[in-house]
Amino acid sequence: MLAMPAVLLATMRSGTAMAQDSLADPAGSGVLVSAVGWLQGTLLGTIATVVAVIAVASVGFMMLTGRINWRYGVTVIIGCFIVFGAASIVAGIQSTAGLGN
Repeated sequence: MLAMPAVLLATMRSGTAMAQDSLADPAGSGVLVSAVGWLQGTLLGTIATVVAVIAVASVGFMMLTGRINWRYGVTVIIGCFIVFGAASIVAGIQSTAGLGN
């Protein structure tokens, strides 16, 4: 009679282990992964960086000359920092969450 709960417990543990097998990409998702990689490279590449630098410079100049609201200007600048620093922000959050374990 004691063997039955042990078998049941072992079965339940192996099912949860198989459900968390790996974080690898599922089969057939290579096209989607490469498309998202291309999109990320385009949005964070050299052209996007140049456009962001020009946007920050122009918004900053317009803020200094009084042609634009300071709140809108700061929003644009912070948005650029968030877009280009997203990987660092996520890594920081993940490392902080990992410290609690």
